[in-house]
Amino acid sequence: MSRAPSRSARPHAQRKAPRSRAETVRPGLYDEVTQRIVGELEAGRVPWVQPWGTSGCGNAGLPRNAVSRRPYSGINVLILWSAVIDRAYPSQDWLTFNQAQKLGGTVRKGERGVTVVYADRFTPEDETARTKGEHEPRSIPFLKRFTVFNVAQCDGLSAFVADPAPLAECETLPLAEAVIRASGVEYRIGGNEAFYAPIFDFVQVPPPPAFFAPVDYYRTALHELTHATGHASRVGRDLTHCFGSDGYAREELVAELGSAFLCAVLGIAPSLRHADYLAHWLAVLKADNRAIFRAASAASKAADWLVARSAATADEAAA
Repeated sequence: MSRAPSRSARPHAQRKAPRSRAETVRPGLYDEVTQRIVGELEAGRVPWVQPWGTSGCGNAGLPRNAVSRRPYSGINVLILWSAVIDRAYPSQDWLTFNQAQKLGGTVRKGERGVTVVYADRFTPEDETARTKGEHEPRSIPFLKRFTVFNVAQCDGLSAFVADPAPLAECETLPLAEAVIRASGVEYRIGGNEAFYAPIFDFVQVPPPPAFFAPVDYYRTALHELTHATGHASRVGRDLTHCFGSDGYAREELVAELGSAFLCAVLGIAPSLRHADYLAHWLAVLKADNRAIFRAASAASKAADWLVARSAATADEAAA
């Protein structure tokens, strides 16, 4: 909880955005993804906290490209998590049809891929000519969509089919503690409420014994630290929204997703911290088909910032 004082732009008509094998996003993608997430929420399933480790599903790590090992981010995390859970894939590794072939494997006939998106920017020729080098030409953001397959949908890639066993809780919780310490955020333990105070820039969390399980303490701490990344000295977001407003609900959604992404990086199964916001999130998503895209993007930036701080601190300690 944060205490506040507490179109897809189309490329220029005279020149289309560059295409590789990936297609430029179709107009309905925002609606398609948003409607899918709204449907899950209305059915009582929260896409980023559905039970992991059941029915052969992979562990709660971030989905990643099987070739580069680079994790996916933003809305792609939710899209691919949903597919892993719905189809009970044992792995979070994904790759394109061509990448599977380059690794000596092949996508099995009849397998359905999953559409993910890639954000890019395009500078029209007439914009470059208009500025005449006097200032930076205005670029137009756009999305491209392409299809990926889980390694479990492929033959000849047995080395990738199942994720390694998740770490035990006694190994993951010290990692979460390291993220808290490395954040540089003033962190107070006490009271009976968890919150981030934007004006005074501190996080407060009840003591660990106040939680049903130790892992819940860390899930809550990561939620509040995600709020804290919104401070202007960190990632920076608008934290001035009044309680109960759409802006407040959007920021809570960012914190929920950020906590889930951080938990995934650390090997902790995510959980829903604020179920009372579900109705408001539904209203926001139904009114704005890009809200979940923005929230997921902001959550990834927040999680990346905290993870990078922790990694840098660990490197300094090891030097």
